[in-house]
Amino acid sequence: MNELVNAYQNILHQSPDKLRIVYADSMIYTSKKSHDNALIGSAYLSKGMLYYVFKNHHNALDYYILANNYISKTKNQYLIYKVKYQIAQIKYYLGFYDEALSLFKQCLDYYKRRGHEDEIRPYLNSIHSLGACYNRTGNYGLCSQTNTLGLIEGKRLQNQEIDCYFFHSEGINQYFKNNYSLAIQKISRSLSGIAQNEDFANESVGRFYIGKSYMALHLHEKALPYFLQVDATFNKKRYLRTDQREVYELLINYYKNKNDLKKQLYFINQLLKADKLLTSTYSYLIRKIHKEYDTKELITERKYIKEQLSKRKTYDTILLIISTMLLLSLLFLIYRHYSNQKIYQKKYQELMLELQNGNKDKIKKDKPSLLGINIESVANVLKQLEKFERDKKFLEKELTLVKLSAAFNSNTKYLSQIIYHYREKGFVEYINDLKVDYLISLLKTDRKIRNYTNKALAEEAGFTTTQRFVNAFYSRTGMPTSYFIEKIKKTDS
Repeated sequence: MNELVNAYQNILHQSPDKLRIVYADSMIYTSKKSHDNALIGSAYLSKGMLYYVFKNHHNALDYYILANNYISKTKNQYLIYKVKYQIAQIKYYLGFYDEALSLFKQCLDYYKRRGHEDEIRPYLNSIHSLGACYNRTGNYGLCSQTNTLGLIEGKRLQNQEIDCYFFHSEGINQYFKNNYSLAIQKISRSLSGIAQNEDFANESVGRFYIGKSYMALHLHEKALPYFLQVDATFNKKRYLRTDQREVYELLINYYKNKNDLKKQLYFINQLLKADKLLTSTYSYLIRKIHKEYDTKELITERKYIKEQLSKRKTYDTILLIISTMLLLSLLFLIYRHYSNQKIYQKKYQELMLELQNGNKDKIKKDKPSLLGINIESVANVLKQLEKFERDKKFLEKELTLVKLSAAFNSNTKYLSQIIYHYREKGFVEYINDLKVDYLISLLKTDRKIRNYTNKALAEEAGFTTTQRFVNAFYSRTGMPTSYFIEKIKKTDS
């Protein structure tokens, strides 16, 4: 079904004007069989755009609204913004420039964000339409900036198909800035490209402002052919924009000064026809766009806002849960900190009392003899351990049970059993505690060493890594090194 609809659309663009509407109707008929809202809406939109090209704004708007009824039920953002753009064009034609400006800005943001190759033209069209709106609202500086942006972007994106429209827009803008010669130059430069696009409407508007520029320069005879071409387009295409109505007032006055009553009467009749057309067109379009499009937009917007509020509520709930968890984690950390401080304080007091009463970890010779090892061998090892501790040989790095056994002329099994029996510790814990006790003694007496980092302290005591020192210190004292040093400093101050 999609392929058939696309086929009709391709034929439509290549057919004579009379057949284009027929193919558009076939496209709508085929799309309805699919029951696909996006496909049906797209078909109605294509027919509306066809009528807009013919400047039949009545029918264009009717089909835009029909398209919107289907497309608004979908999530197809491309089609949603395509309808927005076409409705904005109608609002611009009606003179609702602020409303059109808002819609064109939305379209510009959307197409710029998307950046797809097939959306370059809609992006450039949005820039052009935005510039035209700035002109109609009196923001001539912004209009010039926007037209310049359009030319730059067209060059950057390698699509300069609508450069003529930026020149056309800037020419009209220069007219309002009272730069009449520049206005004539820029609009004249644009007309051949616009004529090639068979865009009789913009061609007519361009000729109107060339004529107005010549009038402002008091070159009335040069203005006359351009005004007559606007009238010719009105007769042939039944098209006239509201600002172009003035052409008939200018022509009536021109022929009044020439005392040409026949021409005056003709252009008075033309002005009456123009007023009738504009009144009919505008009253219909204004009533239709406000009643059937704007209300629909409000309902759609209300639905969107409700969805966003629902999402926001979900996000708020998630945020509340995360915030609560973070708060509880913070409270737990604070509790643990103060709890640890109490534990550390207790451990510090116990350590100080132990140091004051003499180290409890001296070798306990009064313990029962160790079974399985000769008494003399045990006594010899104990004597060597005392000398080992007294001479601070434990500060040696990479000290192992094998090395110490060899130094004592003992074996690893006997040495480890003797240390465990008389020291009540394994070999590693025994050596680590000697190193830590040595450091504690230094920290108590040497203020300079209190400023050492853990790495420096580890080096001082012969630990192979900082982490081993940190773990050993905590295991021996029940507190971190930083806490112990802090307490020692406070004691001395």
